[in-house]
Amino acid sequence: MRILLVEDEHAIAEPLAEGLAREGFEVTHVDTGAGALAAPDHDLVLLDLRLPDIDGIDVARELRRRSAVPIIMTTARGEEVDIVVGLEIGADDYLVKPFGFRQLLARIRAVSRRAEAGPAAADDGGLAVGRLEVDVPGRLARLEGRELDLTPREFDLLALLASRPGVVVERETIFRELWGGEWYGSPKAIDVHVGALRRKLGDPAWIETSRSVGFRLREPG
Repeated sequence: MRILLVEDEHAIAEPLAEGLAREGFEVTHVDTGAGALAAPDHDLVLLDLRLPDIDGIDVARELRRRSAVPIIMTTARGEEVDIVVGLEIGADDYLVKPFGFRQLLARIRAVSRRAEAGPAAADDGGLAVGRLEVDVPGRLARLEGRELDLTPREFDLLALLASRPGVVVERETIFRELWGGEWYGSPKAIDVHVGALRRKLGDPAWIETSRSVGFRLREPG
């Protein structure tokens, strides 16, 4: 696996790169946002949010616009707003500094498995809920013929909910199906993605919340 390590603190980057190389990963290290955006394609990006030239959130947004490459954010800030924004634009996971090397390895392997597996609950064909169409093989969603601009994780969540229209999908099921039961971050991650989906669907009534249980997709009306 080829990992792009985006970290401007060389005291952190060098031992990380060496440790990952010992684990069999091919690591490319850059210390700026510009370097990250100029780098060739990799299998996973480990991205520091505090960079000297471009904000890490903007780097993540541009990387996600280009491809579905798994992105793990690292931040010393630990502020929920950074995490929420990062997840909303399509990052797959995050780590708050300082973190242990074994913890990082677990996140890398979990994110990689999720990326390879895709949405486990998705049907082999297309799904339709009223005016909403979800093309699972093509990974496209359209509302009244208009294509929705979704991050990979938002699409996976929408496909899962659309596969069970009108039925409450429990939070535990969402974690298991979308993250393989291996999410180590904030339990609010699901709420972040649901909130983003509601905005992109144009009406929050598309996704109903069953308090403390889960979420249900149904056409407003």
